[in-house]
Amino acid sequence: MDVKLQQSAINNQQSLITITGSKSETNRLLLLQALYPNLVLENTSNSDDSEVMLKALAITHHPSPITQTIDIHHAGTAMRFLTAYFAIQEGKEVILTGSSRMKERPIKILVEALQQLGAEISYIENQGFPPIRIKGKKNTQNKVALQANVSSQYISALLLIAPKLENGLELTLEGEITSIPYIKMTLALLNEIGVETSFIENKIKINPLPTPNSQLLTIESDWSSASYWYSIIALSPIGTQVTLSSYKQNSLQGDAALVEIYKSFGVETIFNINQTITISKAITHHRSPITFNLNNSPDIAQTIAVTCFGLGLGCHLTGLYTLKIKETDRLEALKNELSKFGANVSVTNDSLTLEPSEKINKKISVKTYQDHRMAMAFAPLALKTPISIEEAEVVSKSYPTFWDDLEKFGFQIS
Repeated sequence: MDVKLQQSAINNQQSLITITGSKSETNRLLLLQALYPNLVLENTSNSDDSEVMLKALAITHHPSPITQTIDIHHAGTAMRFLTAYFAIQEGKEVILTGSSRMKERPIKILVEALQQLGAEISYIENQGFPPIRIKGKKNTQNKVALQANVSSQYISALLLIAPKLENGLELTLEGEITSIPYIKMTLALLNEIGVETSFIENKIKINPLPTPNSQLLTIESDWSSASYWYSIIALSPIGTQVTLSSYKQNSLQGDAALVEIYKSFGVETIFNINQTITISKAITHHRSPITFNLNNSPDIAQTIAVTCFGLGLGCHLTGLYTLKIKETDRLEALKNELSKFGANVSVTNDSLTLEPSEKINKKISVKTYQDHRMAMAFAPLALKTPISIEEAEVVSKSYPTFWDDLEKFGFQIS
């Protein structure tokens, strides 16, 4: 499905857009709930990724004497978290597979770390990549070392199963640690259910927790999904505003950096008493090229790059090396699609540089590369020129109601 977007009459009242729970928090808590069934979750994400997690974890409750195959499609988080989860499910054997792109995304580092703990995991097709066969067993080892500059999802996958290991876990991170907010999010959620943890220098320790107290956990809305609204407001006239639910000032999510980052684009954020936020275009944006290190929040890089282009600003974004192994090579995809609009873009293995330009080519069709963030990051450009988004249904991976919400706000969609 392709969609065509253009600006219509933007609803400049305080439209309330309801954004469901953080995909990152939901997937972590779904795994913890599977390990500890007395946890109750509220405001879970309605994303495809979280639905995949939920469906896969349900298999645990239906014992089967045969090996079960679980297809997680494009869900990278689910692949990493479920690899760790099924490694400790004694007597359970599963095959984890996914889309053709998923079979190109490395899993070797996590598999080797789990094998250090005693896991039994083997590759079915290509060494180091899904699909993988996991024979669940009791893991008695409690010490493992991992390169610190890998995807934080590998690290979080290990941390999430750690309280269920007989002796807990002592994880040593070697080298410079990246994506720290996501690691801290995992630790904070573990703390919330009663797990004792420590993170000192390059060592993380997790104590075992046989059974936590029963409790209700309410999940904060997704900041990554909010990023597209920040971009819309940044590209809108002064005075335009929207209210989003429901967010915390002391968020666990790294993408909450949006609040500070988008001040550079003239966007102000007000945290309301009822846990909504109101974001508004308050002032004109800076004119000089903008530099951001997004090491702790790489998922908002696409949104920021498109915002800068729409405003005629140059930018230099760094800390983006994990984008090359996402749903697509996001750096090359950004370069390809922004170039269609007339942008002058250059990328390296971990950075993107956009030259300032007032020119925006018309009637462009944006290729999404089966990447939800490509579709949503480019949508706000419809405020500057009518555009077409290919494979628009891909947004269901993280934000299924995205197009409906844009229409509610006043975008014309066909």
